[in-house]
Amino acid sequence: MSDTLTIAARNRLTPDSLRQAIPLTVLIALVLAVSSRDSDFLSADSLRALADSSTPLLILGVGVTLVVMCGGIDLSVAALASFGSVLFAMWVPSMGFWAAVPAIAVTTGAGLVQGVVHVVAQIPSFVVTLGGMALWSGVALTVSDAAPIAMRNRTILDFGDKELWGVPLTVIAALVVALIAAVAMVTTPLGRWIRATGNSETAAYLAGVPVRATKIGSFAFSGFCAGAAAVVIVARGESGGPSSADTLLLPVVAAVVVGGTAITGGHGGIGRTVVGVLIVAVLRVGLSVIDISQTWEQVLYGALIIIAAALTIERSKLAVLK
Repeated sequence: MSDTLTIAARNRLTPDSLRQAIPLTVLIALVLAVSSRDSDFLSADSLRALADSSTPLLILGVGVTLVVMCGGIDLSVAALASFGSVLFAMWVPSMGFWAAVPAIAVTTGAGLVQGVVHVVAQIPSFVVTLGGMALWSGVALTVSDAAPIAMRNRTILDFGDKELWGVPLTVIAALVVALIAAVAMVTTPLGRWIRATGNSETAAYLAGVPVRATKIGSFAFSGFCAGAAAVVIVARGESGGPSSADTLLLPVVAAVVVGGTAITGGHGGIGRTVVGVLIVAVLRVGLSVIDISQTWEQVLYGALIIIAAALTIERSKLAVLK
């Protein structure tokens, strides 16, 4: 009987189950630790502010999650969000909030182009998106004359300030993006295609999975999320700029990996990224609570990425470690 229980326990403790359990455990521990030092941390106003400040990070993280699950990486997403914020801020005076449509269309198209280059030219996604990061940053600097674009349109400013049932509209927008992606992953073949592609492209091809379209689509969706995040950034900060989202790249990658999505692809999910975003957000608050300078944030994110990658990487996929 004891042997049977031991075998059952071992079967439950798979690497994928650990990826789900560890981040949630870490989040709970962080919340308890921060709330013990700051009695107001769990108040409604504090949690609302925490959620509002995390909205761009969540939206970007949703897009990057699909790319990583396919076995790739998108290093251009923050620069693309900055570019989108410039376009949106420029077009709002003449188009109002509808400027979000062409701005998001441009960033989606940019993501699509990166995906096509990666798949058709057979260039590693790391190289393509690293070049894209420089490209979109340069275009944003050129279009904006290297200066922030202040908002004076009350329509967009109202969107950034308004709430629904006590929840900021920006938070609702982020949750809608995450929910749409999560539902699509569960209720359509997309989830199976992405996991199959990330696990083994060769096996996915043989099984009839549209691997090329899946990978290109994931990059296009990441570009869409960059545009959606740009709209939220402008709404919250009342301006768009060529570097308005640049500091989000490391936190986004950290949130995706810390949440339990394997950097080698095939394993992960939107819910895990939500947990990862909350971990990063609570850590940021925790640093201020214990009076540690925010200059240490970059150090923390770098360490988190290395540790989380070490815990989640599928070493069986790597015949040679490069």
